[in-house]
Amino acid sequence: MTLSKCMYIGGELCEGNATMDVVNPATEQVVGRVAEAGVADACLALEAAERAFPLWSGTSIAERVEWMQRLRQAVLDTEEHLRECVHLEMGKPWASTEEDFRMLAHSLAYYAEEISRIHAESLVDRDGTHVHLLSRQPVGVAAAFLAWNFPLLNLAYKLGPAMAAGCPIVIKPSSKTPLSAYAVGELCAHIGLPAGVVNIISGVDHEIGDAISSSTIPALITLIGSTQTGMHVMRNGATSIKRYSMELGGNAPVLIFPDADLDLAADVVCGVKFANAGQICVTPNRVFVHSEVVDSFREKVLARTYAVKVGYDRHGDIDMGPVIDGAAWERIHGLVRDAVANGARLLTGGGRPEGVERGSFYAPTVIDGVSEKMRIYREEVFGPVISLLTFDDDEAVIAAANDTEAGLSSFIFTQDRKKADWCAEKLRFGEVQINGIKYAIDLPHCGVKQSGIGVDCSPLALDDYLAIKRVTRAIEH
Repeated sequence: MTLSKCMYIGGELCEGNATMDVVNPATEQVVGRVAEAGVADACLALEAAERAFPLWSGTSIAERVEWMQRLRQAVLDTEEHLRECVHLEMGKPWASTEEDFRMLAHSLAYYAEEISRIHAESLVDRDGTHVHLLSRQPVGVAAAFLAWNFPLLNLAYKLGPAMAAGCPIVIKPSSKTPLSAYAVGELCAHIGLPAGVVNIISGVDHEIGDAISSSTIPALITLIGSTQTGMHVMRNGATSIKRYSMELGGNAPVLIFPDADLDLAADVVCGVKFANAGQICVTPNRVFVHSEVVDSFREKVLARTYAVKVGYDRHGDIDMGPVIDGAAWERIHGLVRDAVANGARLLTGGGRPEGVERGSFYAPTVIDGVSEKMRIYREEVFGPVISLLTFDDDEAVIAAANDTEAGLSSFIFTQDRKKADWCAEKLRFGEVQINGIKYAIDLPHCGVKQSGIGVDCSPLALDDYLAIKRVTRAIEH
């Protein structure tokens, strides 16, 4: 199957002047051919969004909500096709594509409700001479750069709040996974969404990405990607004063204390680490295990690792697909080789899965004895590799967990409520998960340090798309 998709600019599906192939990393075969945007197309998309701003920002909330509900229904009606796009462009197991799809539907429904809860606020005047009203209005045109690891989920994080807030948006999905985003453009065209409210283009990342971020049109640039990409976009965007909302790289620590439920901890660590082939920003990167339970925990992790079913079969019972491409495979393998060369023990995996002859599949891997002198301790793996470390001292493990420029997610496993609360207070991460894991559209997703600014999900995400206006009126006597 080879899908053909068009860009969506100014309310129209556009073929453009060039095409680019989309390759399934599981089969190494071309599964799609999409319109490739150039700098001129990026400018057209920005200009279309700029023209749409007066109309869309002035549209009543009730009407915006109606358009969001129409789009959501179109999404629900095309579930099979949208999931097929994700399945093909990522080689993702079929069951895993549901998370991407559901998040798009959830986001449109959730923000259609949340925007209706925002009302003007009055402020008390200390002198009693004036009345003050605070309102929130659309900030302007938004530009969104999306990572490839969750093509529809990442799009959902941006599309819902932008539409609800009244901000026309230019969405640039990764050139590695544009099929599903372009399919959403088809749905926007199908329902007759007002021109310029949503624009979707993809192409050579640095060319059109730089054109978008350097433009003076966007009032907000929002990004899901690496810290390095975030810094590049901010440097490039200094042509004008812009807002930024960025979810960037992670280096999540896991702290497993002697009284932890080790089966639960192993389930969470392995579940998140091997889901999506470890290509998740919040996945555990450094697993610190107390010396009293490290042997038992290691056995439980290995048992679960051996049971992971790797492959590509829409109708098969598959747990894990490939990493995104050969370059990613080589980067992950380089981190593992560096760790082993510097004293870590390879317990399982560390290369291509047995019996798999093609595709960018990396075997579920466990390495032990990881230390701070290894690259894998410092760098985000973004692959199916579990790194085990041992600790004895609580203060020391907190210091080690915080010894990273990243600050996105972290995990604690202990039955001691006081210890869990103490750790949560000490950990410098935007998210702390205790004895479990949960993410949802209504829960804020955010980082500190070099892991980003702003918030995805929850009502707080709307703050990035809305500007505060104060109206003050003198009281007449």
